[in-house]
Amino acid sequence: MLLDPILTTQPPQLTVQDAEALARRFYGRDLRAYGLSSERDRNFRMEGMDGSQFLLKISNPAEAREIVNLQTCTLNHLRRSAPSLPVPYPVAATDGAFETPITLDDGRTSILRMLTFLPGIPLSQSKRTTAQRRALGQFLARLDQGLEGFTHPAAQHELLWNVAAAHRLTGMIDSIAEVPQRALVQRFMADYEAITLPQLQSLRAQVIHNDFNLGNVLVNPVQTDEIAAIIDFGDVVHGPLVGEIATAAAYQLADGVDPLLSAAEMIGGYHEVLPLRKAEQAVMLDLVTARLVITVLITEWRAARYPENRQYIMRNNGLARAGLDHIAHLSRDDASRQLLQFCFSGEGMNVG
Repeated sequence: MLLDPILTTQPPQLTVQDAEALARRFYGRDLRAYGLSSERDRNFRMEGMDGSQFLLKISNPAEAREIVNLQTCTLNHLRRSAPSLPVPYPVAATDGAFETPITLDDGRTSILRMLTFLPGIPLSQSKRTTAQRRALGQFLARLDQGLEGFTHPAAQHELLWNVAAAHRLTGMIDSIAEVPQRALVQRFMADYEAITLPQLQSLRAQVIHNDFNLGNVLVNPVQTDEIAAIIDFGDVVHGPLVGEIATAAAYQLADGVDPLLSAAEMIGGYHEVLPLRKAEQAVMLDLVTARLVITVLITEWRAARYPENRQYIMRNNGLARAGLDHIAHLSRDDASRQLLQFCFSGEGMNVG
């Protein structure tokens, strides 16, 4: 098993006073700080007297400098390629830098960044509708269109949350305490390695957001069918394009009495804007399942080691378990057909 050091490294420990001091020192801004939940970094919402808001990010000390730069460059690319998309943009420090190395009180080194702060409520707190799920898929497709052609030296980095790398987590399966759940995950992982993995190299690939979950999408609090922003580009990676929408769809499976219908509506919205090819549709179910397996394995492994942050780490675990159980009770053909029910015949269906 390949372990990402970010999974085992304690996030930076800073207070709101520390954040306010950093904003004054490096950005020349007098801002009030409010702590935000985060799994691996330390984040603060920063508010000025004039109502302006920013996000101050202190990266996990284990995060490589080139990976932080990948995130910065991705956002700056979108500023140019898709300026109408509501995504956060990097804010330069007084010296013009978007990334500033700092030494923490415990002697570790971290990277300080400031981003614009976008208003909205998390998708997880909103009313869920068919129109919203379709809008989510369309928005994600436009994001991927904006990222098409973007390159960065660190984009090919190894990321355990990448559905194209699910097999690297096989060693974590034995840590699942419940025998039935462990056997189910083992079955899905065996199918992934034997059937899915060999097909991925032939699919379209590019830089993708890779974490379109219920906490990383904001909606308009008044009109919740309207997507207000996508945030947290910390899992940006070069991977299969279909892995983007499969990852997003995995977070829809527990929404409503028909989990696969909810996911299918999002997939259909994506397909309307950015048609999925036949080979991509063929692995959709497998990659949705891979994301659910990854979520179960990583969250349980981390929660056991960081019990003080268990509630935040495990926020998607129940959803992933429910999704795996639901899929396990369907035949492969039925589950795949349900997920793709809104990918009607057309350009995307006929391209191999």
